[in-house]
Amino acid sequence: MRYYISDLHFHHENLNYQMDHRGFLNAAEMNAHMIHQWNSRIRDKDEVVVLGDLSLGTGEETNGILRQLRGRICLIEGNHDSYLTDRQFDRSRLEWVKPYAELRDNKRKVILSHYPMICYNGQYRKDEEGRPRTYMLYGHVHDTFDEVLVNRYQDETRRAERPDCHGGPPLSVPCQMINCFCMFSDYIPLTLDEWIDADEKRRSRGTDHISFRAE
Repeated sequence: MRYYISDLHFHHENLNYQMDHRGFLNAAEMNAHMIHQWNSRIRDKDEVVVLGDLSLGTGEETNGILRQLRGRICLIEGNHDSYLTDRQFDRSRLEWVKPYAELRDNKRKVILSHYPMICYNGQYRKDEEGRPRTYMLYGHVHDTFDEVLVNRYQDETRRAERPDCHGGPPLSVPCQMINCFCMFSDYIPLTLDEWIDADEKRRSRGTDHISFRAE
């Protein structure tokens, strides 16, 4: 099974008091909670794609985190993943590290980037029943005003119609961009279908965070 999550920011103490206001007493308490939440869902054979900003720790500190996380971990490189250049960091724990990737997930294309991409590959594609065939998963913006702007763009784009190059009636634009910010899933990696569901619920409820618990 493949899961996705972004912007965990292990060892990033300030996020408890600034920007995210995560509310933990310190980085150690935050790290322990996120590790618990991750392992409540993930098993050793599962694949987890982290969409950037895994850790603000040193190479050795990040090694310690990765040793405690279950699953086969892949990383889309984020702007805070500076431990990757630390000689003490053990890259063997990661299946791969890329700045960008395109994968297949249950007959759908998934575009993976730390940064939101408003014109992503395959954004117009639909299946025979009119459902989106491509999803753009991103991180970076957390739950900030930048995310509000991305959502405004999506809402406007989904209401728009584009000309049909074959002369048919105008076509709608699916525009499926999903922010996989860890706080939107209670720090639990989710499948693509779970992120689609969480994104729809979050949009219908404004900025409420959707909680997922392991069965």
